[in-house]
Amino acid sequence: MSLRHVSELLEKVVPKPALQVSDVKEFIQMKLPVRETILSPWLPAQGLAMIYAPRGVGKTHIALGIAYAVTSNTSFLGWQPPKAQGVLYLDGEMPATLMQERLSVLVKRELLAPFKLITPDLQQNAMPDLATHEGQVMLAPFLKDIHLIIVDNISTLCRSTKENEADSWFPVQEWALKMRASGKSVLFIHHAGKGGHQRGTSKREDILDTVIALKRPENYKPKDGAVFEIHFEKARGFLGADAQPFEAQLIAKLNEPPQWVTRPLPDSTYDQIIHLANQGCSQKEIASQTHLHKSNVSRHIKRAYENSKLI
Repeated sequence: MSLRHVSELLEKVVPKPALQVSDVKEFIQMKLPVRETILSPWLPAQGLAMIYAPRGVGKTHIALGIAYAVTSNTSFLGWQPPKAQGVLYLDGEMPATLMQERLSVLVKRELLAPFKLITPDLQQNAMPDLATHEGQVMLAPFLKDIHLIIVDNISTLCRSTKENEADSWFPVQEWALKMRASGKSVLFIHHAGKGGHQRGTSKREDILDTVIALKRPENYKPKDGAVFEIHFEKARGFLGADAQPFEAQLIAKLNEPPQWVTRPLPDSTYDQIIHLANQGCSQKEIASQTHLHKSNVSRHIKRAYENSKLI
């Protein structure tokens, strides 16, 4: 038997490696595509992000505003898409009539990219459960020309997960990573718990580029309507002024597109944490006063030390 035949036989017998391993020097020299954004500065292309807030604060208003901005190439809350791109909006709980009402007011100009909606009232069967393989497969036919998937919300669309068990989040995490590998971004919408932090395991944040918390202003009154503070609790790839918190308020008038007004907050969360740490407060005390999770406080403290703000 010739060497060529032996080589061909070995190729058939020996399985190809399941992993691609790169030499670091070769990897550094690879011509990889520049990472673009879906919505600048915080939502990158092939990015994973989460927005969370207590019930009734305005999560769906924000999520729909983002979807419209991305598909119409318009600015939203000072965030700008570089170009129009397709969005698939998974609505897990909104009545169809209310969703129609909100979209009718919001969409007042031509969309430049696909804006697709899957909403429960129009389904003959249950909405997909993204924590299952079957639920993930259900979405596959609708992902063509889609660059951003908005999951509104985790509780209704990832039903098989147990919120406080990190391991039960892994199927959703694997799906999100597959979406990222295929060139898509995923924005998860989630509820806050009684303490004001995102509900359930913090393991969800591990793979995310951005985590945004929506919070009521301290002096909020129900008559103020949709007004909340926007805080960046995790900001991978952007910093400085882009990561500063601000206040947003929805000004709604009959039969007119909603208008958003934004205002800077006097002190950022980062500055508050530095101030409290310099006053001798422990990380537990800081978490209690700022209504942040201890892991987020720890991340800000680490950043402060790196920037020589703390000694």
